[in-house]
Amino acid sequence: MLEGGEDLVILNGTLQRHVINTHAGKTYKCDVCAREFSQSCHLKGHLRTHTGEKPHKCDVCFREFSHRSNVTKHMRTHTGETPYKCDVCAKEFGQSGHLKRHLRTHTGEKPYKSYKCDVCAKAFSQSGDLKRHARTHTGEKPHKCDVCFREFSQSSNLKKHMRTHTGETPYKCDVCGSEFSEGSHLKAHMSKHTGHNTHGCDLCGKQFSYLSYLQSHMRTHTGYKPHECDICGKAFSQHSNLKGHMRTHTSYKPYNCDICGKEFHAKCNLQIHMRIHTGDKPYNCDICGKGFSEQGNIQTHMRTHTGDKPYECCECGKRLSTFACLQRHMRIHESDNKPHD
Repeated sequence: MLEGGEDLVILNGTLQRHVINTHAGKTYKCDVCAREFSQSCHLKGHLRTHTGEKPHKCDVCFREFSHRSNVTKHMRTHTGETPYKCDVCAKEFGQSGHLKRHLRTHTGEKPYKSYKCDVCAKAFSQSGDLKRHARTHTGEKPHKCDVCFREFSQSSNLKKHMRTHTGETPYKCDVCGSEFSEGSHLKAHMSKHTGHNTHGCDLCGKQFSYLSYLQSHMRTHTGYKPHECDICGKAFSQHSNLKGHMRTHTSYKPYNCDICGKEFHAKCNLQIHMRIHTGDKPYNCDICGKGFSEQGNIQTHMRTHTGDKPYECCECGKRLSTFACLQRHMRIHESDNKPHD
């Protein structure tokens, strides 16, 4: 029995609809998929999944949504608001669904996966996760970058990608102050302070916090370069290097030197350039101690100690230690081959 006197609102309009519709049976049916709903407004919202209609737009980035509630959730990506807090570890989330999934890391609960992929039979606990997964089969990439027009299958990947244009580094190390564009990069960086590097290279002994980082590193030994530029064919061992290279085919140079104003396609090139101004030479020769601003330069320098000469002249067979030396040497043959009066 309900208690509470005059201050208690009994069976208001919302509760009345709930009682009638929920307990009297579902009365609104979708003509497309036959799914049933207890309220006409829910059916109306559902129909947009078939029509693709997205009448609600974000005022900041103009992204469109089928439901107003999704706009409200999306706005938290701009405001940084995280109203849902874990009672166990105090971690905060922008959406209740994210908190619910996080709580399973404490309880060990395994979610019921009722949404199954028709292609590979992989199951998911939420319809949205199944929808995103389906794109791995269809190749659909509905999220496009407004700057370089690269397309992504997930909005989260587009959000990460945009940081390559904006230079945003929201993840900061509390120990040394280093900043990162992705949380996974910060997590890997922290192993430098904690010493928790569990994946070691059998060839050089270098340690890595993630197996994927070790696998990428191994390409420095094997020379394997699986990422190829569609325009010029140049190949790279890591996808991030290919992304930076792609900008060389455009005029887009988002990274500027604050001292001399020189512009660069990739952030790493700006970081190397800054050593010209700072005089920083972080790479030292183990034999003579000479310092270098770039790792590639020390590799070339080491040939002065080892005597290695990997570049051979196709005209006379002379071997040289650097490509620049080979180019200078080739001028001798160019002058010899010129016709004499």
